[in-house]
This record gives sequence, structure tokens and C-alpha cells, in this order.
Amino acid sequence: MNTGTLYIISAPSGAGKTSLVKQLAATLDNLTVSISHTTRQARPGEIEGQDYYFVSLSDFEIMLQKQAFVEHAQVFDNFYGTAQQTVKDNLAQGLDVILEIDWQGAQQIRTIFPDSVSIFILPPSTDVLRQRLNNRAQDDEQTIARRMRDAVTEMQHHAEFDYLIVNDAFEQALMELKSILITQRLTLQKQSCRLKVMLTSLLSGS
Repeated sequence: MNTGTLYIISAPSGAGKTSLVKQLAATLDNLTVSISHTTRQARPGEIEGQDYYFVSLSDFEIMLQKQAFVEHAQVFDNFYGTAQQTVKDNLAQGLDVILEIDWQGAQQIRTIFPDSVSIFILPPSTDVLRQRLNNRAQDDEQTIARRMRDAVTEMQHHAEFDYLIVNDAFEQALMELKSILITQRLTLQKQSCRLKVMLTSLLSGS
């Protein structure tokens, strides 16, 4: 059976990563977005089990002790982690899996899944990034200033990724993101497995 591909998608806060991934998942089949566990509070409109699994710090620490996470990281004052078994099960079923994680988590994932494909999403400018953070109306000025500082640190790791996408025009960025996944599905290795019966027939002349 053809196993799925693991995709790592990272971006600074406000670059539009979540919106792009949601739209991608809605338009491409055989694709699932891994749901992370987090200790932060749910934002308005976020749904338990759909956006995140919201857990207490003590519960998160118990999962750490049980080595339940394939990666985990601290972002600002909160912790995030990806359940290892869920990722492996989805890949074994032939599903492509997207992990929305930061550069720290990406480094951890690459050591466990060396065949993963990583994508970094950039904003077109720092001015646009700041405007998007302001438009979300979720953070005070102090928090936005910290997010901007952390964005610079995050973007300094862009060269560790396989692909770069600039999210200036949303539809263009979405098309580029979708193109990466489709291209990966058309590699010789993937197609040879998926088209095994047809290739056998073609090459036998029958």
C-alpha cells in the first residue's frame, strides 16, 4: 500500500498559514491536518478537537512523560505537541498529513521522519505582517510587538525548509501550496505503487 507523505508547514504568526492550510484541506482529497495539543486558551471561534486539543499544563506534562508526542515546543508562554501515534496511523493508511508547527518542531520531525517535505510561508513584508496581526484584534500592542520580534527569529530558519511560499495574494499562495502536494504525489516512487496494476498491463503488452 502506498503510504502518505508528511508535510511540515511553518510560518511566523500572522503570515496566513492556518487559512491556507484550511482551504487546502477543503479542496484536496486524501489529506488530513494533524490536530495539535496545546496548553493555551481557545480563541474565539476555535473548536475543541477541530482546531486544537486544549489541555491543562499538568495533562500536557503527563503526555510528555509517556513520550506521546512526536514533537513539542514552547511558543510564547504556551506548549504545543503533536501526537506520534495519530501521525503514524494516518500515514500508514495512505493519507498525506500536514503538521502546522514552528521551526523548533520542524527540526524534531525531520529526525524522526527524514522523508517529510517542509514548506515555509513568508509574509510579503514586515509592514503587512504587523497589519495582519493588528487586524486580527486578538492581541494587545505588547503582545504584537513580541510576535513581531519572534517572527524575525522564525524567518531566520527559512533556509532549513524544502520550499518557500510568499503569501501576498492568497489565491496565488494557495495554488503554489497545492502544486507542491500534487507534484509530490506524481513522483516515480508514488506513481509506481499507485499504478502498479496498470503498469504491469502496459508493459506486458496486454
